[in-house]
Amino acid sequence: MKNTLNKLFKYQSLTKEEAKEILSEIASGKYNGSQMAAFMTVYMMRDITVEELSGFRDAMLELCVQVPSQDYNAIDLCGTGGDGKDTFNISTLSSFVTAGAGQIVAKHGNYGVSSVCGSSNVLEHLGAKFSNDQDTLKRSFEEAGIAFMHAPLFHPAMKNVAPIRRELGVKTFFNMLGPMVNPAFPANQLVGVFSLELARLYGYLYQETGKRFMVLHALDGYDEVSLTGPFKYITMEEEAIIDPGELGLKTLAASSLAGGSTVEESAALFTQILSGHGTEAQKEVILANAGLAISVGKQVSFAEGIDDARTSLESGKAMEAFKKFISINQ
Repeated sequence: MKNTLNKLFKYQSLTKEEAKEILSEIASGKYNGSQMAAFMTVYMMRDITVEELSGFRDAMLELCVQVPSQDYNAIDLCGTGGDGKDTFNISTLSSFVTAGAGQIVAKHGNYGVSSVCGSSNVLEHLGAKFSNDQDTLKRSFEEAGIAFMHAPLFHPAMKNVAPIRRELGVKTFFNMLGPMVNPAFPANQLVGVFSLELARLYGYLYQETGKRFMVLHALDGYDEVSLTGPFKYITMEEEAIIDPGELGLKTLAASSLAGGSTVEESAALFTQILSGHGTEAQKEVILANAGLAISVGKQVSFAEGIDDARTSLESGKAMEAFKKFISINQ
């Protein structure tokens, strides 16, 4: 590690092979907490390269507990986090709306590190028990239309890193990796990132995977479609910047997306929105993100995806998917 740190401190970068090896060694418990903290801190002070991110991703996927999802044409809706916006649980809510619309979801998530309440926090508070049991996951896919992969159960080698991340309490390159290392290897991905630079990196790396994908970044800094202004999207076929109005949706005030200040408040907000009693702004931002996910998974237009999402939320199908998910994952 000493040689690697010295190299990085001189503003040199790692090759893909070096990045893969160092992350595998971190996972094996080879290094102490101070060394790992120093390594993570480097990438808070300089941009990560495509080669480094690719190597880290390959190491994580090689070490994970794999979940077969190839029969489901599943999609993951996942943001990198780390945007510092403290919104309500947009991607998790959008996942259940997407599932309610008949698009199977393989959701990868974790406890919040740089935010109050991550997807695992809210689902656990609402009664979900996390498991990597293959039969439970299969049943969840088939009966609820959504399965949840709580990251620590599928990336056991990362147990050495988790305490360091919690103590640092800020985004690290593991935030960048989260969406790329879904152990279900879903065929489709809607992924939000916290910077334009990372959007470009993701766009490049996802082109290598053969997945259908859409990378999103709101130009005012959100790692999802916030509807607070224009956002950029990147797919295999194109990239463009569009305004909320082009989706037939309103431009929102940032304050309308605020999340709870505690897990309890976040969970109450989650249930309120999913049951159809959220504000118009909360509803619209969910429709935007779920609608785009449906458009990717079902290969339909943005407008059709948003219509499907609206039907899912307003008909109660999204809530049905959630209730079924909880009943299976207890």
